[in-house]
Amino acid sequence: MIGYVTLGTTDLARGAKFYDAIAKEMGTGRMMEVDQFIAWGTPDGPAGVALTYPWDQNPASVGNGTMVALQADSKAQVDRIYDIAMANGGKDEGAPGQRSEAFYAGYFRDPDGNKLNAFFTG
Repeated sequence: MIGYVTLGTTDLARGAKFYDAIAKEMGTGRMMEVDQFIAWGTPDGPAGVALTYPWDQNPASVGNGTMVALQADSKAQVDRIYDIAMANGGKDEGAPGQRSEAFYAGYFRDPDGNKLNAFFTG
C-alpha cells in the first residue's frame, strides 16, 4: 500500500551518509537523486525512504508519533541495521530485542531526529 516515505532534513549530505549505510545493508541503494531530494529503494519494489529539504523552505521538523519501519530479513540484520544507525550519527530509542513472541525490533533516530525502527517477524 505504501509507495515510499519522505522525511525532512536540515543536512542532506549528512542524512545521505546515514541512509546510504542502512540501504547498503538492506541490499539496495539510491533510486532517485536531485539537489533537494534523495530516495532509496527499488523502482517497482518494496516501499522506499526519501530524504528532502522541505519544498516550502520552512525548517524541517520531526513528527511526534511518526515512525518509519524497515523490514529486515532476520534478527541478525535488525542488529546490524541498528549498529549501522548508531555508527552513522543515529540516536538510540530502544536497543534490538524481542518485543512480542513474533516481533523483534530495534528503534533509533536519524541525525535529524526522525524515528525509525528495523524489525523482523517470525
